[in-house]
Amino acid sequence: MTQIRTLLIGTALTAFAATAAVAQTAQPQAQDTTSVAPAAQGVQPVTPPPMRLTASGSTDPLVQKRDANAQANADYKASKKASQAALKDQQKAAKAQYKEQVRDAKINKKADKQTANNEMKMNMQGQTSDMQPGVDTKQ
Repeated sequence: MTQIRTLLIGTALTAFAATAAVAQTAQPQAQDTTSVAPAAQGVQPVTPPPMRLTASGSTDPLVQKRDANAQANADYKASKKASQAALKDQQKAAKAQYKEQVRDAKINKKADKQTANNEMKMNMQGQTSDMQPGVDTKQ
C-alpha cells in the first residue's frame, strides 16, 4: 500500500513539473521550483495575465518570397487602379474639350453662313439700286 501511495505521489509531482515546464515555454517568465510546491499542497498559483503572441518574420526563404510577392501584387494592383482612374479623368477632360470645340465650330459655321448671306443680300441690293428703271448707265 505504501509503495502505491509513493508511486502516485511521484507521478503527481512529475505531472506538475511537466506542466510547469510547458508553462515556462509557452510564457517565458522566470519561475522557481518553489512555485510548484504550493500547487502540490493545494494552493492555487497566481496566473499571469494572458499574453498576445505575435509571429515574427519567418526566416524561411520561401515564406519570405511568398510575402514579397503578395506585397508586390498588392502594390501593383493599387498602382494599376490609380493609373486607370487617372486615364479615365484624362479621357473625360479630352471628351469635354472636344465637345466644346465642336460646339464652337458649329457656332462659327453658323455665323460665317449668316455673314455670307448678309453680304450676298447687300450685293444684290446694291446691284438693284444701280439698275433703276429709266436711268441709263451707258454714256
